[in-house]
Amino acid sequence: METKANYTVIGLFTLAVVVASPGMWTDRIATEVQHRMAGKHTNHSGTVLCWPGEPVNADTIRRESIAEQFAATRFVIAEIQQNLAANASVPAWEDSLADVRADVEKLGQVNLAAIEELKEQTDRKEYLDRQFTDLSDALTTLEQAMRRIDKETRTRFEETFERINAGLKEKFPRLFGGGHAYLELVGDDVLAAGVAVMARPPGKRNSSIHLLSGGEKALTAISLVFAMFQLNPAPFCLLDEVDAPLDDSNTTRFCDLVRKMSGQTQFLFISHNKITMEMATQLIGVTMPESGVSRVVEVDIEQALRIREELAA
Repeated sequence: METKANYTVIGLFTLAVVVASPGMWTDRIATEVQHRMAGKHTNHSGTVLCWPGEPVNADTIRRESIAEQFAATRFVIAEIQQNLAANASVPAWEDSLADVRADVEKLGQVNLAAIEELKEQTDRKEYLDRQFTDLSDALTTLEQAMRRIDKETRTRFEETFERINAGLKEKFPRLFGGGHAYLELVGDDVLAAGVAVMARPPGKRNSSIHLLSGGEKALTAISLVFAMFQLNPAPFCLLDEVDAPLDDSNTTRFCDLVRKMSGQTQFLFISHNKITMEMATQLIGVTMPESGVSRVVEVDIEQALRIREELAA
């Protein structure tokens, strides 16, 4: 890059000298270059001044210097003469030469390793572009998967919600002997909305489930749990003291519902209520005949009834 810039400056300098008389100087320089290649020196008229080894004057040396500078530019004199403007002048080309020199000085020092650095940065940019493309494609795939999951989740939630709501509407009147209950979404977005339980036992017009008594809350919760359990029944269900806050009439209705559902699911329950115990087919209890000694007692209700009938007969 430095050599090309030097060639440009030398070429412009030579042109600045040639412009003074384009026809004469170009012919002289061309002739001078040809004779120098033959080992001769010429004067202004084109005649040979001296042979190699003979003394030469200042003009000859100047012409030789100009010829050498012009030859170093690798330009063809005939082409320059054809392309040279008719109004070309030495001051104009000197101003142009000064501008070029100023531009070259503004460039400062030339980094010779710039090409290699450009290649390295270009390779790195291509690598980063490939990584960016891969990440963009992965992000697009994830967004599509999220939209698909949201759509499927929304559909399944709506179906499940409707089925549970229908089960609650069916079981709540059976446990309470009347009234009605339903589920209600709180919010516009199905996936982010909450679920409120609206329950109204028979003879009451409460606006919130918090206004119900302890037994009524327990029956409402049992209705909701059984509605959800019926959606996807399991082999067994464990109930722990769910009948504790219930009175006898509510306990009887609770036992009737458990007895009906026991055809599909085996119920294991912990209870101290005699009405609930009567519903069981097998009892397992823990007693302490002596202080510090516990004993497990098992009673098969059906077998106990047969023994009683046998004894009665």
